[in-house]
Amino acid sequence: MLTRKQLDLLDFINKRLSRDGVPPSFDEMKEALDLRSKSGIHRLITALEERGFIRRLPHRARAIEIVKLPDALDPSGKAGFEPRVIAGDRPSRTPAGAMPLGEAQAMELPLLGRIAAGTPIEAITDGAEHVAVPGAMVAGAGKHYALEVKGESMIDAGINSGDVVIIRETSVAENGDIVVAQVEGYEATLKRYRKSGDMVMLEAANPAFETRLLRSDQVEVQGKLVGLIRTY
Repeated sequence: MLTRKQLDLLDFINKRLSRDGVPPSFDEMKEALDLRSKSGIHRLITALEERGFIRRLPHRARAIEIVKLPDALDPSGKAGFEPRVIAGDRPSRTPAGAMPLGEAQAMELPLLGRIAAGTPIEAITDGAEHVAVPGAMVAGAGKHYALEVKGESMIDAGINSGDVVIIRETSVAENGDIVVAQVEGYEATLKRYRKSGDMVMLEAANPAFETRLLRSDQVEVQGKLVGLIRTY
């Protein structure tokens, strides 16, 4: 499971190892990913190591080796999910309520892991799994993907832990939209979006969870909720 920043760092390390035979320094990584501090790089390196993509060799400076690459960086050129924001216009309509039976023709979407409805978690994978959804649910413009919900912060909006949400990729959100928001390039969460000036509020739909108030440059919208699938 990789976020966009993790994938970018893995790609940068892999290219430098292929070109120079040695990995980049932490300063070079920080500059390449446009991060403010080395602590962010340490978090990304740790996440990549925990997921088995890299290995740090003990007692050697700048000793990092690539163990494996995700499909998105596969040199064979196989298609893989690239976790970046894809611009798109707003959908022509948003389905309200249950889907009419006449519109239930199914299509497959990549299931890109879990999204937090609670404490933010890493959310994006390479889309190796797929889920069948009604075609009318993805009738709007833009690419779509599915995420499994983990947590109960959106239950008052009718979104329960274990539900599969259908997301349309977009960087555009309006106040009141339920969005996939990436916080500081590391965390991904499903929340209601509201913006006022240079601040963004990520609102839960459960009084047990607090609203998060963040600077707009700390929040990146990666998609908007357009549908939900529930299994009983």
